[in-house]
Amino acid sequence: MTPDIFHAGLGWPIAGSLAALSFVASFITVAFGIGGGAVMLAVMAVLLPATAIIPVHGLVQLGSNAGRLAIMVRYVHRAVVPAFLIGAVIGVTLGGSMVVQLPAGAIQIGVGSFILWSVFFRPPAFLRDSAAITGVFSSFLTMFFGGTGPFVATYIKGQGLDRMTHVATHAALMTIQHLLKIVVFGLLGFVFSQWLGFVALLIAAGFFGTLVGRHALTRINERYFLRVLNVVLTLLALRLIWGGAASFIAS
Repeated sequence: MTPDIFHAGLGWPIAGSLAALSFVASFITVAFGIGGGAVMLAVMAVLLPATAIIPVHGLVQLGSNAGRLAIMVRYVHRAVVPAFLIGAVIGVTLGGSMVVQLPAGAIQIGVGSFILWSVFFRPPAFLRDSAAITGVFSSFLTMFFGGTGPFVATYIKGQGLDRMTHVATHAALMTIQHLLKIVVFGLLGFVFSQWLGFVALLIAAGFFGTLVGRHALTRINERYFLRVLNVVLTLLALRLIWGGAASFIAS
């Protein structure tokens, strides 16, 4: 195995930067229950080929959430899992039947707009009431835009769980969703093999971020940090929209 397999042709500066970001993103998600996946998606959408953004992000998030689930599984609120699983199967099936090869600019604009929407608007009220509906809606959208963690987090928040149970349950539901998404993208013909070393690097970095974030779970000023996070996400989203629009203008 050559070292090049771990950067998938992107070069070590990009691969190393994304590995560091994976650590930070996992830390954010564990410490605050939300946000890390969106940060990872926004940066990947700038640095990765357009066709690889959603499936590679999904594979990284699968590993990250599975690692988080492994160390927090005893806290999972298991009652919501079966209904969400059924909804997620329906959602990824519908999304997989409709997903098309979108232009790079369209993907950047779509992801950027979706991130802005998740920062400034709350998901619909019905997502706070039904695990099955949340599974269908978020899993359908994840096939196109990837970062649907805020939708799932909104539902979990409505269950009135303590912080540890919230984070563990979110990890369980997102593991289900990303696993199903990866299966569907594989069936649609995406070649994951060329990305496995790169993804393994990011997952390993993310797992260390999970361990550190778990210890910081109750020690950080959440309100201040989330404000900063929203500013960062907004700037990244605007950068994506600008880049996508510029590509259409140039063509």
